[in-house]
Amino acid sequence: MRKHFLNKIRLPNYLFENHTDDILKQEDIVNIPISPNLEDNLKRIKETFIGCNDLTILHWGYGEGLEQTAFSVYFDTLVQEKSVNYMKESLQDLVTHEVGPATTITLDDVILFFSNNGISAQSARIVDHFDQAILHILDGDLVIFFNKWNNVLSYKTLGIMHRQITEPITEPVVQGPHLSTIEDLDSNIGIIRNLLKSPRLKLDYLTAGEESRRKIAFGYLDGAVNPETLTEFKRRISDIDKEEILETSYLEEWIGESTYSPFPQVRYTERPDTAIAALLDGKIIVMVNGTPTILICPGLFFEFFTSSEDYYNRTIFSSLIRLLRIGALSIALLLPSMYIALTTFHSELIPTVLLLTILETREGIPFPAFVEGLIMEFFFELLREAGIRLPRPVGSAVSIVGALVIGQAAIQAKIASPVMVIVVALTGVASFALPQYSMAIAIRVLRFPLMVLAATLGGLGIMIGFLAALLHLTSLRSLGQPYLAPVAPLEIKQLRDIFIVFPRKVLLQSPRNRHLHKKTRGRKKMR
Repeated sequence: MRKHFLNKIRLPNYLFENHTDDILKQEDIVNIPISPNLEDNLKRIKETFIGCNDLTILHWGYGEGLEQTAFSVYFDTLVQEKSVNYMKESLQDLVTHEVGPATTITLDDVILFFSNNGISAQSARIVDHFDQAILHILDGDLVIFFNKWNNVLSYKTLGIMHRQITEPITEPVVQGPHLSTIEDLDSNIGIIRNLLKSPRLKLDYLTAGEESRRKIAFGYLDGAVNPETLTEFKRRISDIDKEEILETSYLEEWIGESTYSPFPQVRYTERPDTAIAALLDGKIIVMVNGTPTILICPGLFFEFFTSSEDYYNRTIFSSLIRLLRIGALSIALLLPSMYIALTTFHSELIPTVLLLTILETREGIPFPAFVEGLIMEFFFELLREAGIRLPRPVGSAVSIVGALVIGQAAIQAKIASPVMVIVVALTGVASFALPQYSMAIAIRVLRFPLMVLAATLGGLGIMIGFLAALLHLTSLRSLGQPYLAPVAPLEIKQLRDIFIVFPRKVLLQSPRNRHLHKKTRGRKKMR
């Protein structure tokens, strides 16, 4: 086959200076059929993509005397294999020879072949509306328009470079898979499909955003997920199509029960094994193209203190680590406020020797314990954010050196006492021990109101703040499920994987997901 003429057209702005009033808007191309006139389609393409200098248009000729015309259009920055001639691949199977001019091909042959799904070297899809053709071009496809045919052929050619699959950055483990998701949605789904080979793994897709057209996928395990939870999830994301979704965290406000609650109602992970465990547990996972983060919902309070590594170690060690995290939660939330309350209102509760030591270290400090604690907490949070935002090789050094220098300088300058520096440091270290960053942020937020209550009402203020937070947690729900389940409401059998981790044999006898367990047990009885 020989090309009649081949013109690689870039579309600079000056070519369309006289057509700025005729630019097609997005709402103007909806439901417009493909025109059989090739020139009309070419004009619409140019008007739609005016100013898109990476758009490429190739003109072709075929048939007797090369009188039949066509053109292909694609984004040069999105096409994977630019050396593949898709026009030639489209017509190659219609001729009996491998090389030479395609003079025996007619438009009727093309229509008959592709309308009946003829076997071709490249798999093409037929598109019959102009707005669909535009979306295929924006998705990285190569689209071919034929003269006198009101359909177009679309070939999938997207070839964006993606980050290689590496070790999870936010969830490192000592023992277990060192596999992380990446920014490509298809790759992430492929990883999960490869590790969870079950036909009951269901996936559904939707597109959000009028401009970004971001592809979203949510999955669940049929028979494991609670049908009421799945129905509620679909209801909440039903009107998300017009929202510009750039990351999975954008979906949290639609899925979460209370937007203004400091406690997260969904979990995030970059680990495929964690996502698969959540699917087996009856959860729903959500993935967005362009981000490696997987959203898991519903997210219950005690699930934020579990890690995938808990199930890769021995039961005794995992249980001790789980209890250590509960202790870290208490320290990160209550230690500064308890120190303020004890030193300000309840000094009689402190042993005499320790009280004398505290008074000696506070000698010369011009601020009360509350102001002293606020200053040191502010410095610590500032150092923490600086360490996160700086480049990784520099960030850790700045955090460590900054904490040492500022802490020592504050003690020597009589701005803070050594005991307060220890309290703030222990509080920060305890917050780092929490596996989920979103829950650690919630604890950091609640720490300051508790410090204010401790400075004004002492131990009574801490109790009031703690009870208020507990009442809020008991009233909070995530996709219809109680946030504190299985503690409130109490389910004794489910506690075997909350505060301590029972052996795997015990956990398998009564999995947390009752729906899957009932179906499996019923099948065994039938056999």
